[in-house]
Amino acid sequence: MGVYRLLQLFSTCAAFSLVASLGIGMGAVSHWSMFIWCFCFVITLITFIVQLGEYQPSLPFSGKSFLFTYACLATVFCLSASIMYAITYIQFLPHGPFRDQATAATAFSSIACVLYALEAAFLWLLFLGETTFYFATIHGLFKLLETLVACIIFAFISNTYLHQHQPALVWCVAVYSICFTLGAVAMLLKLVKFENRLHTFFPRFLLGQTMLSVLLYASALVLWPLYQFNQEFGGQPQRSSDVSCSGELASTLCIWDQKLTVAILTAINLLIYVADMAYWIHFIFIRY
Repeated sequence: MGVYRLLQLFSTCAAFSLVASLGIGMGAVSHWSMFIWCFCFVITLITFIVQLGEYQPSLPFSGKSFLFTYACLATVFCLSASIMYAITYIQFLPHGPFRDQATAATAFSSIACVLYALEAAFLWLLFLGETTFYFATIHGLFKLLETLVACIIFAFISNTYLHQHQPALVWCVAVYSICFTLGAVAMLLKLVKFENRLHTFFPRFLLGQTMLSVLLYASALVLWPLYQFNQEFGGQPQRSSDVSCSGELASTLCIWDQKLTVAILTAINLLIYVADMAYWIHFIFIRY
């Protein structure tokens, strides 16, 4: 695993370094991708040091569960970074050394994604039957999907031009942040096995958290398209009305397309939260 950790560290560091050294025309998606690679590098480095020093017994949670959970999250993060960076940046670069360098960064990000995915599969097979991994459950899968979609949304809304001009759009950004934070807290509580202390109350807590997320995302699904695409509220109903979409020398995905992407992702994540809520309703009120 030591050599495997070094490969993960090298891949994420290479992706980050290649993009950072470009230094030209980097948009919000590029910065978010760099944050993902840097985050994965730091957490992997900490994990490597903890395993190397054999500090696992002093941790307040199961090392196996943490490694599996982090491997799944890192897979999702690197996958989202690879896809977003490729479709929103590389395709707009002219052929030359800058495009080759950006393509190499995406390749290293994809390699890191494969390495983390293989680690997750290896841990699942190695400890199958010995322990129950959170992301191997239905609710864990829902949380993984919610996290993936939220990460992609954050990549686009990190461009403050999309939302800084309207309070309603700022509320939508707050919705995405609140729901992501609540999901992170739920995953952390599951990781430290906090539900064992709350017994039957914990599922109801997760149901309440999911219902709140559904209501918040529903408000964002209404407000985001209304203020982005309705002319009466200052939006742009037509793609042609956005000057960033008409330039032949565009270097990134135009603003209107980014707004539409966030609207679609909001609808997708709302559906995932609704399915998650239905699961907990069935688990609490029908199963018992």
